[in-house]
Amino acid sequence: MSEAEYEIPSHRLPKGFAENVERVPDAPATPRPAATIVLVRQGNSGPEVLLLKRNRTVGFVPGAYVFPGGRVDAEDASPELAALLYGVSPAEAAQRLGVEESDDGALAYYVAALREAFEETGIMIGSTPNGDPLPPAAADDSVRGVLTALHRGERTFAEAVKELDVTLDGLAVEYIAHWVTPRAEPRRYDTRFFVAVVPDGTEALPDGGEITQAVWLSPEAALARNEAGSLPMIFPTIKTIQSLCGFESVLRLRDSFAGREIPTILPRLVRTPTGVGIQLPEEDGES
Repeated sequence: MSEAEYEIPSHRLPKGFAENVERVPDAPATPRPAATIVLVRQGNSGPEVLLLKRNRTVGFVPGAYVFPGGRVDAEDASPELAALLYGVSPAEAAQRLGVEESDDGALAYYVAALREAFEETGIMIGSTPNGDPLPPAAADDSVRGVLTALHRGERTFAEAVKELDVTLDGLAVEYIAHWVTPRAEPRRYDTRFFVAVVPDGTEALPDGGEITQAVWLSPEAALARNEAGSLPMIFPTIKTIQSLCGFESVLRLRDSFAGREIPTILPRLVRTPTGVGIQLPEEDGES
């Protein structure tokens, strides 16, 4: 392990986060497959990223600003959803994520990322039959109605996609990072991060449950607010945002990750007198 790369002061961390970093159990929890998606739109001064504030009552990083994301569900690996996704095959997904081609769960990461985007923001990454993007739920009552039915458990994601007559767009999604939750955490995730471009002016509709607020910010502004203490974020979010800085357009941002080797990062958290530091592996893929 390298020295702590940086430290986040206690006042900029979600409540209870610092107290858990040294409580490594004898048998760490098995990481659950998860997917996160960075939605980016073109702003007046360059790319903007969507950040969602998690409800302070939830169990995982309450009050933190995060990207849309969550666990990969069994439904995400269904042939029904695979048939609704174009632009990436199971073999291509497995190759890009660096897993065995026989692992039919590779494509499920892509589907889960798109599902979480819709569930948490009302933004569907897909095309209507005429090739246009589907309007977000924040701007279209019919889409909002389907989203509400999904939240109530009255629709599956596959049923929602079919009802909206959308084809999920795998070409719009680029793989950008792979983080595994530190062993000290009681809830651990093996998370693949993706990025997808959405139309200019797209607005999000927070679900009002796990998510209470949605903000669009340039990567630089998000980091500045975090530094000032007004935008608490966890390490993978901060590091991902750092990798999105310095681009003039959303397409250049997304395409810069195409074909790039993505290392697996399993960090170690260390308590410091004033907060929490992070140690990253010296070599890619160290666990």
